[in-house]
Amino acid sequence: MKMIDQLKGEIDAVYNATEKLIKLVEKDKLNWKPATGNNWMTTGQLLKHIPSACGWCINAFVTGDWKHPDMVDGTDMMPSADKMPSVKSTEEALKELAADKKVAYAALDKAGEDNLHNKMVAAPWGGPPMPLGVQASSMIGHLANHKAQLFYYLKLQGKDVNTMHMYGMG
Repeated sequence: MKMIDQLKGEIDAVYNATEKLIKLVEKDKLNWKPATGNNWMTTGQLLKHIPSACGWCINAFVTGDWKHPDMVDGTDMMPSADKMPSVKSTEEALKELAADKKVAYAALDKAGEDNLHNKMVAAPWGGPPMPLGVQASSMIGHLANHKAQLFYYLKLQGKDVNTMHMYGMG
């Protein structure tokens, strides 16, 4: 199996499960965040971040363009939660998620199989250069981590979600 096909299969699974979880968010819970600890995103901020956690990042690795429209000054790769934007609705999050999935596919197609294996790229937040395909896989993992975060947000909000929901089967 080609790496591009494996990555696209992982993208399908994670985006589909994430979409189903987003549909479970109640509109009156967009400002909710865990009561203990600090620097938590609200549910709305998480729903705004999720659609840029994978496709946008893969495209940035492919193109080298790391300026994100939601960054306050265009350089803050990891802003504190209080500086992060929020969605106004789950419909907005779902629309942005669908668009980001298309960006992920297009970026992989633009990169091509050879570059996924052989082009070495480094993340702007640090770490050694790695093959583009490894970085793309890490960004799919980034989305999967935020999907899990949303899953636990829903659990803490009292939603009856279980492992089947986590993997898009609920």
